[in-house]
Amino acid sequence: MSKLGKIVILNGTPRSGKSSIAITIQNTFEGLWMNLGVDHFMKMTPENYQPGIGLRPGGERPDLEPIIIQIYKAMYESIAAHSRIGINVVVDVGHHDRYSVPRKILPNCARILKKYPVVFVGVHCPIEEIMKRRKDTWGTGYAKNGAIPEPVKRWQHYVHIPGIYDLEVDTSIMSSDECAHLIHQKLKDLPSQTAFQLIGGIE
Repeated sequence: MSKLGKIVILNGTPRSGKSSIAITIQNTFEGLWMNLGVDHFMKMTPENYQPGIGLRPGGERPDLEPIIIQIYKAMYESIAAHSRIGINVVVDVGHHDRYSVPRKILPNCARILKKYPVVFVGVHCPIEEIMKRRKDTWGTGYAKNGAIPEPVKRWQHYVHIPGIYDLEVDTSIMSSDECAHLIHQKLKDLPSQTAFQLIGGIE
């Protein structure tokens, strides 16, 4: 049996810097690192099921939620399959449970990888910086009245629940290289009880 490939899961809001960290990991870590993140799964999802696992918090599309559960399971089973044959995997994702009803997707996904070498990373970024990046990237920012849009606030609140991580980084004060360096060190020194083992025990 091949040595298990290492797994890094980056969890945070859109525009928090997850993708930049993932690219740095792929370009600088030893060995082959495949990116199985949310953007790639969204690209594979047919238009009538969009945004798939990119669905934002708020319970806006209960009709999609059973499909989202299936896609997340497929994503994590794919991560496990890559690891089993010795391929390293980095995943950038935004987990939340603010659907029309609680779906417990993160605990169920964590149980799939409970025996795998996973580093679960909380990627934080203050909402003011998120707004700046949204405007710089997409040309959209604050509402007409100057308020932060409700979907942005919901992402900021719900993506880090329950807040159990092996490592947390703040991309407003750290570069992607600095974040990747900390992740690399954590991979060398995994705790006996990882965040995914703890999260997988949540009912």
